[in-house]
Amino acid sequence: MFDYVIAGAGFAGAVVAERMARVFDKKVLIVDRRPHVAGNAYDHYDAAGILVHKYGPHIFHTNSSEVFQYLSMFTEWHSYTHRVLAHVDKKLVPIPINLDTLKLLYGLNLNPAQMTEYLASVAEKREPVLTSEDVVLNSVGRDLYEKMFRGYTRKQWGLDPSELDSSVLARIPVRTNHDDRYFGDTYQCMPLHGYTSMFGNMLDHKNITVVLGTDYRDVIRSVRYRELVYTGPIDEFFDYKFGKLPYRSLEFRHETHDVAQYQINSVINYPNEHAYTRVTEFKHLTGQTHRKTSIVFEYPKGEGDPYYPIPRPQNAALYRSYESLASGTPDVHFVGRLATYKYYNMDQVVAQALTLCARLHGVNRRELLENTNSTSQVFLKAS
Repeated sequence: MFDYVIAGAGFAGAVVAERMARVFDKKVLIVDRRPHVAGNAYDHYDAAGILVHKYGPHIFHTNSSEVFQYLSMFTEWHSYTHRVLAHVDKKLVPIPINLDTLKLLYGLNLNPAQMTEYLASVAEKREPVLTSEDVVLNSVGRDLYEKMFRGYTRKQWGLDPSELDSSVLARIPVRTNHDDRYFGDTYQCMPLHGYTSMFGNMLDHKNITVVLGTDYRDVIRSVRYRELVYTGPIDEFFDYKFGKLPYRSLEFRHETHDVAQYQINSVINYPNEHAYTRVTEFKHLTGQTHRKTSIVFEYPKGEGDPYYPIPRPQNAALYRSYESLASGTPDVHFVGRLATYKYYNMDQVVAQALTLCARLHGVNRRELLENTNSTSQVFLKAS
């Protein structure tokens, strides 16, 4: 008899499994239809010996000391600050937009106050701000919108920014200084030995049984259990009763090159040229030194594995119909990106999973973390 069956061995499922097993001494069966743990964060060493992310780059960043300290029980860290360049007008310019972006594109040598004045002079005021196009035009005006945002968004989402909720591009800041970090979070780093190794440590417990390459529905017919934690697509759980929730998918083209470095940065975006949106070189992320290098091209597409919920009002309304059904299943708990039809960063999924564990056992999240079994293996942050 299992206390919990967990469908999905990504961040949401692994965190719930680990806390239930280690803190509450529950028997857990975690099942994933893929042949590996770690979900989309799965990484592995390729034929050249380079640690690559099969499903595109996953950069860990958070402002939550709680989430960081929790994951630090299962991994050491490689210090890494993520920076992104965009290929625009045959130049490589920083994104988010900052003082150096304007200097490279327009030859403007501005100070912070002058940049603020310049952007105000080119901005196209939109009221009310409803779409992603409104957000960008309000902030940086038409030319930067066309150069850096419109083409990328059309490729990524299959929609014009004018058709997307304002939240999509509101996530990208504009900086009136030289700060070229993509994220401003307190903690920015990568698991020293990779995400898959970290997940292996999380799930290495006598109370946890892991079954891979199997659909959870094939398992629950033959095992006894008390409750189900579901991290897959919520519309699939209910057999698409109200229709399919729309997602964007991705196709990845991995390559290894017999050179020490392919590009000068970990990630270079291509807003306007090519069918792909970005190219990632993994050695920049991991700090590996190797005479060869491995890269990945990302091609957004409309069909395939669900990666990004498409934020439009009609899709939100469809999700609420499924959410209403979910509220009527007290022994099934929905957690994670796909189960709640919302794009979350990795740290947000961890926090959501911790919150679920705390709620199910009537404790707060801090108590949940303080009650860690003293025999747990703890990994210290690498300097």
